[in-house]
Amino acid sequence: MRVILAEDSTLLREGLVRLLSEEGHDVLAAVGDAEDLLAAVASTPPDVVVADVRMPPTHTDEGLRAALEIRRRWPGTGVLVLSQYVERRYATELLTGESEGVGYLLKDRVAQVDEFLDALERVGAGQAAFDPEVVRRLLARSTRTDPLSRLTARERDVLAEMAQGHTNAAIAARLYVSQSAVEKHINAIFDKLELSGTAGYSRRVLAVLRYLGG
Repeated sequence: MRVILAEDSTLLREGLVRLLSEEGHDVLAAVGDAEDLLAAVASTPPDVVVADVRMPPTHTDEGLRAALEIRRRWPGTGVLVLSQYVERRYATELLTGESEGVGYLLKDRVAQVDEFLDALERVGAGQAAFDPEVVRRLLARSTRTDPLSRLTARERDVLAEMAQGHTNAAIAARLYVSQSAVEKHINAIFDKLELSGTAGYSRRVLAVLRYLGG
């Protein structure tokens, strides 16, 4: 997989370059700011961009704004955002786009190599990869959102797994229920949330996040 990294911490950036290279990925560029990130993608669009949220010069949201620009200009490029924080506004804007292949991962997951690599592979394959903590904080609005309050405890569990980007089969395995039960729960969730049916699980995740960000 061809990857471009954007991370202002030299130590973390070089560590990611080594990790990805050892796993057989082709790191096209590793940059330290958003301007260089956009230039690198324009020069050679990768399969996936891995970008920090806060980068120079202001260390606020340059990386995430660059990620949103990449989604607009190169919709075929997957974007995996790394952050120490859950930036709700920007997470919603990024994850409710029409294109597939997005992820939002907390930096703690970089220390958990298998989870980071799994998220990268899923984003590169056009799927979704959302950190459970990101999902938890987005779902924390549920007590103030009437339609979500209609969900049963099990439906909330299924919704959380959906929002992380898991397939029906994966949800069934993780919750120790049958796949048919998962499908029934998902149908009930979309009915209760008044969401239209969707063809693929990536789209249904975006629909859920679109609702949560509304």
